[in-house]
Amino acid sequence: MADESPKVNIENEELQKKIIEHLETVIDPELGIDIVNLGLVYEVNLFEDGLCEVQITLTTMGCPFGDVIEGDIIGALSSIPEIKETIVKLIWYPAWDPSRMSRYARIALGIR
Repeated sequence: MADESPKVNIENEELQKKIIEHLETVIDPELGIDIVNLGLVYEVNLFEDGLCEVQITLTTMGCPFGDVIEGDIIGALSSIPEIKETIVKLIWYPAWDPSRMSRYARIALGIR
């Protein structure tokens, strides 16, 4: 199983790290694991005007917590001065599966 890291299209490595750290504070309410380690964050783009686009997926199409996760992402990134606005794009391809999870998430959920 290969862990899938989000694609972060930001040249400043320190800012990349800060954004990922903030996204790791967003917990999937159903599974109790952060969205980065679950592999739900597919891509992060930061544009020159301070607009941050976060492309995510959910573990299932019928997940009732999509709005909660979206709000938590916006809240988590709001304290980063370089980010003026955050939009969350929900995407379904490629479909999420457990192989996207980090080793930490698999261990925490008891998945081998």
